[in-house]
Amino acid sequence: MSYGIDDLMIAALARELPNDTRAFNGAASFIPVCAFMLARATHAPDLVWVAGSIAVDPYPERVPESTLSDGLWTRATMLQTSAFDFWAYAQNGRLNTFCFRGAQIDPYGNVNNTVIGPYARPKVRLPGGGGMADLSCQVPRVYIWSTTHTPRVFVERLDFRSGIGWGDGPGHRERLGLPGGPRLVVTNLCVMDFAPETRRMRLRSVHPGVTVDQVKAATGFEVQVDGDVPVTPEPTPAEIEVIRRVDPTGMRKRELAG
Repeated sequence: MSYGIDDLMIAALARELPNDTRAFNGAASFIPVCAFMLARATHAPDLVWVAGSIAVDPYPERVPESTLSDGLWTRATMLQTSAFDFWAYAQNGRLNTFCFRGAQIDPYGNVNNTVIGPYARPKVRLPGGGGMADLSCQVPRVYIWSTTHTPRVFVERLDFRSGIGWGDGPGHRERLGLPGGPRLVVTNLCVMDFAPETRRMRLRSVHPGVTVDQVKAATGFEVQVDGDVPVTPEPTPAEIEVIRRVDPTGMRKRELAG
């Protein structure tokens, strides 16, 4: 079956989600939402997903026009409130997985979604971090995705830190008493993880048709490369079938624009 980069990214992210995943999604998160649904339909049947941080374990017919829409709440076990339920579950670790995307991402997985340029007089004022500052400290399993792997997105230094990854490097999260940390980065060019000794991004695989040199040229910092880099496995026909079923109108492709 033919597939697009959206299908490849969803499959690559979904395969990383273990069966004990307790995930939730934020705004404009079509690729993570599809990945949660794919993982649950394949290797992680016990995965619990909280749609829009409200609907616990829903089974929607399809992905609607917004990942915060009540169209995702179909057949949910319960509906929780943001102020009284969601934040308590995030703080006590019962929700253990979240996916971040940002206008800027640095080598340690820190994310900026607030401003480009000086905070007081920015060149661009971005949508804002939302709950990034809190959630990046509280949620132990963080996955990062970006459909625009360019030097403008992957930068050596952020203009503003909206959410923390591995902070300033090895030991930073531990000194702050923060659990876990970012595990993986999935982009339209490659999959990266974080080297344990440096906590910097390390190239784990390149997507079909992409070279290591192309990834290096598209990244605004030095990407760690350890030996030969394999090709990201293509999505299987079964995975593509699930993606097409849960998102028949292609809402996930909206993330590829721009």
